[in-house]
Amino acid sequence: MILESKIINQALPTEQDRAFMAEALKQAKIAFEQDEVPVGAVIAHEGNIVAKAYNQIEMLKDPTAHAEMIAVTQAANTLSSKWLNECVMYVTIEPCSMCAGALVLARIKKLFFGATDPKMGACGTCFNIVQSSKLNHQISVAHGILAEECSQLMSDFFKKKRK
Repeated sequence: MILESKIINQALPTEQDRAFMAEALKQAKIAFEQDEVPVGAVIAHEGNIVAKAYNQIEMLKDPTAHAEMIAVTQAANTLSSKWLNECVMYVTIEPCSMCAGALVLARIKKLFFGATDPKMGACGTCFNIVQSSKLNHQISVAHGILAEECSQLMSDFFKKKRK
């Protein structure tokens, strides 16, 4: 698995990191309640939340309406900047290749994600777009904050869908 050798686990997460991931999990639960794949994202800047979002693919009939994409747009609007280079993203599930590419383009400084995504993960599991030396920006990555809760929510969603 790519994850073990590529992901940078710099420092242990702080209480603030855990609080921001808990807020991302709240967003994922909103998605769950709305019958969306339960992914939630939060972007923080200087210790304050500047964006929070959840998947809205079904509601908007838009395959790009992932929580991460919506949060990046919100943060850019809030900060009036296309560069989010002093921002930290917290997302419940490892971003896909589309979202990972957007995070690189936005120049997110650091990414925390809860659970890995063995089928679509592009931040160390299947691919590692956010740390590719071929790109002009690399993102510091840490994972595992509230991983069990994030993974369980996803499992519960798909169990419900199969019934």
